[in-house]
Amino acid sequence: MSHSPLLNLPGPSQDLLDDIDAALASARDVVTAYDPELVVIFSPDHYNGVFYRMMPPFCISTKATGVGDYGTQAGPLDVPEDIATGLAEAVLAADVDVAISASMDVDHGTVQPLQTLFGDATMRPVIPIFINSVATPLGPLRRSRALGTAVGNYLATLDKRVLVIGSGGLSHDPPVPTLATAPPAALGRIVGGEPMSAEQRQARQVAVMEAAHNFAHGESKLQPLNPEWDHRFLQIVDSGHLSDVDGWSTSWMAHEAGHSAHEVRTWVAAFSALATQGQYRTESRFYRAAPELIAGFAVRTAVPSR
Repeated sequence: MSHSPLLNLPGPSQDLLDDIDAALASARDVVTAYDPELVVIFSPDHYNGVFYRMMPPFCISTKATGVGDYGTQAGPLDVPEDIATGLAEAVLAADVDVAISASMDVDHGTVQPLQTLFGDATMRPVIPIFINSVATPLGPLRRSRALGTAVGNYLATLDKRVLVIGSGGLSHDPPVPTLATAPPAALGRIVGGEPMSAEQRQARQVAVMEAAHNFAHGESKLQPLNPEWDHRFLQIVDSGHLSDVDGWSTSWMAHEAGHSAHEVRTWVAAFSALATQGQYRTESRFYRAAPELIAGFAVRTAVPSR
């Protein structure tokens, strides 16, 4: 599923919110019926918990705390440390380099889906897995597929009902700074993780709302959404032909769908984990190009075909 800070802020039309709410309600019904014993979520970070002072491509959390940005739930998540550690060991044994964090701060990219699906982000044991989707340079997309495969093979040994979530927008290019583009005032934040005051967080929210308003009204220089690219990607995950993304270069993705389109890495990892159980089928399907959210917004649920 996609996420967006703007879902919790004034601005999006009621028509858009109703459409998204209906899609998320359908996903929530699937999750409620499945009643997972463990949740594994692949998600990005937006310089709220992982910074350039140490930027791994992948990181498995053994303890995690929500930062509470954009109205999401703050506080510790219920991370089963023993299972998370075993997962990290298994992924490393599968030749996928992954870091671990015994004190990971996670933002709306992780917490919003948990709140959406369970009402409370601490309702189920959860293992957050960070996938760098913003901070260049980025590795090839096939590495996210390899990560998901390694995770799925380990989860299959647990004899638990596991819900796997990929949290990320599709085509979108919001004004997120990088090491090469950040103004001097933002470098301390994205490199050193300098904390934001309440006033700074409020100013950031206002800036995000203004950027979305301008984008939705055609008054922005941000890169347009690319629904054609979004549908192409969704066809790949729906069909299970995940290796089709192996040849997608990072520069091509950014050119076609925006720099933050790299958040689809979380989807690739999640579906790759599911694919370790054989063929799968996607069931509920939703997509909407949403300029008011500065994103292509999609929701999918999928289960093994058997």
